[in-house]
Amino acid sequence: LGGLIILVFLYLLFRWRTISLVRDKRKLESTVRERTTEMVQQKELVEYKNREILSSIKYAKRIQTAILPSNRLIQQYLPESFVFYSPKDIVAGDFYWLEEAGDWILFAACDCTGHGVPGAMVSVVCNNALNRAVREFGLRQPAQILDKVAQLVVENFSASDDFIEDGMDISLCALNKSNLELQWAGANNPLWMIRNGELNQYRPDKQPVGQYESPMPFSNHIIQLEKGDLLYLFSDGYADQFGGEGAEKKLTRKRFRELLLSISGKTMTAQGEFLESFIINYRNDLPQIDDILVIGVRV
Repeated sequence: LGGLIILVFLYLLFRWRTISLVRDKRKLESTVRERTTEMVQQKELVEYKNREILSSIKYAKRIQTAILPSNRLIQQYLPESFVFYSPKDIVAGDFYWLEEAGDWILFAACDCTGHGVPGAMVSVVCNNALNRAVREFGLRQPAQILDKVAQLVVENFSASDDFIEDGMDISLCALNKSNLELQWAGANNPLWMIRNGELNQYRPDKQPVGQYESPMPFSNHIIQLEKGDLLYLFSDGYADQFGGEGAEKKLTRKRFRELLLSISGKTMTAQGEFLESFIINYRNDLPQIDDILVIGVRV
C-alpha cells in the first residue's frame, strides 16, 4: 500500500510538473510573440522615421543645389574652369559661389563649420550674406566683402539665446575681365596660382568669417594676371583625405600642390576629371572624411 501511495504521488507530481511546464511554455511563447510583434513594430517605426529623415535631407539637397551657381553660369563667366565638388554626406558645409558685378567676376570656394545638415544650414546663412554684401551693399573688393559677410553672419547668429560660433573659411576672388586684374582675400584658405610651371601661394588671414575673438579687417591682395595663369581655390577636404598604400595616410597639401603642378598642362575639364578619379582611387575603401571642393580657373 505504501508503494502504491508513493507511485500515485509521483504520478501526480509528474502530471503537475508537466502541466506547469506546458503552462510556462505557452506563457513564454505568448511573451515571445508579443516581443516579436513589438520589435517588428519598432523596426517599422525606425524605418519610417529613417525614410522621413532621408526624404527631408534629400529635399534639403535640392534647396542647397538651387543656391549653387549652375554649370551654364560658370561656363558663361569662367569658360576655362572646373569645379570638383564632392559632399561627404547628402548635403554639405562646403559650397561655391559666383556673382557678376559690372566688369568684375566674383567667385569663391567656401567651407562652413561642420558638414552634413548642420554645415548645410550654416552654408545657407553664409551664401545669403555673400549675396547681400555684393547686391545690397554694392561691395566689390574681396576684403570689404569678407568684413561685411562676417558682420552679417555674426548678426544672424547673435539673435539666438545660444552662443553660436559657426562661420566659414573662404578663398574669394574678384577678376576684372577688361584688364585681368585680380583682387583676392582669404579667411584660413589660400589662393594658389601657377604661372610658367611655378606655383605661387597667397596666404590667407588666420581668422574665420564669423564669430572670432579680436577679429581684424581682412587683407586685400591685388595681382596682375597674365593670359594663361591658373588659379586654384579649395577647401581642406582634398588634402586632408586619408588613403594611399599605407591606407590611413593623409594626402597633405604638399602632395596636392605636386598633383596640380603635374596636371597644369591639361585642359581644365581634364584636370577636374583627374582630381576626382585620383582621390577616389587614393582613398580606396576608406570613407570620405570631409566635404571636398576644388575650383580651377585658367585666365
